[in-house]
Amino acid sequence: MPNPPPPANNPAFSSVRVIVRIVDAGQPLHWLARAWHDMTRCGWISVMHGVAIALAGALMLWVAHDRFWFMAGAFSGFLLVGPVLATSLYVLSRGLERGEKASLAMVLETWLNWKNGRIQPWDEAQWRLVRFGVLLALAGTAWVLISAGLITWLAPVPITSPLVFIEHVVLAKEGWLFEIWLALGGMLVAPIFASTVITIPLLLDRQVSIGQAIDASWKVIFANPVPLAFWGALIMALTFLGFATALTGLVLLVPLLGHASWHAYRDLLDVSALPEREQR
Repeated sequence: MPNPPPPANNPAFSSVRVIVRIVDAGQPLHWLARAWHDMTRCGWISVMHGVAIALAGALMLWVAHDRFWFMAGAFSGFLLVGPVLATSLYVLSRGLERGEKASLAMVLETWLNWKNGRIQPWDEAQWRLVRFGVLLALAGTAWVLISAGLITWLAPVPITSPLVFIEHVVLAKEGWLFEIWLALGGMLVAPIFASTVITIPLLLDRQVSIGQAIDASWKVIFANPVPLAFWGALIMALTFLGFATALTGLVLLVPLLGHASWHAYRDLLDVSALPEREQR
């Protein structure tokens, strides 16, 4: 029997440090190119992630209908919880990197811990992923509540639909509400992005605690501010494109961004000194 991996709270393990790499400003475009290559190799297994997210988004929009803040919460939640939803895409890219063939079994094992023909109990590493996802969901909820409070307090009329929001907030001729709203959003989103840019792939790939993964993510941001600002802008732009195409664009853009995030993690960190999570 192989020895179990050391727990993330082991003092000796905690002393291990990752090595942050410096990348070129245009490196995010290479991540997207490699992601497209992964998508072509994974085929329908990759694309089905985008289909699932697009259908879930359509359901949320149908439920929201004219409930503007529910719709805003759904959009914000997608941006914040997206890294967690892409977990099995990271697994597929990691498998391809190791010379394995992409398979549905990889996806089932990621989400259900499916091994030997049945669902196995989750280990601590998987629960760390769940806890981090909950933290992101709470952050998204906090942003929607703060945003709703600000707009409700300062808007000249009740904001009940996207059109009312555009007319009386985005295109308002008087006041600075839209600018204040954007500034507040930037202040809240920036640290969340910095805390998540490589956190989920690292938690998936190595035996680390949530705190250690977040710390590594911030180090990556400080070492590569320009490339990762560009990467964040690309994520926002492509996500907006996916929503602007009546969600159909998400079918391809979700797996593209998911695979690209794995390659971002691999380029930005040298984790060879860290123990791997237990493999199949």
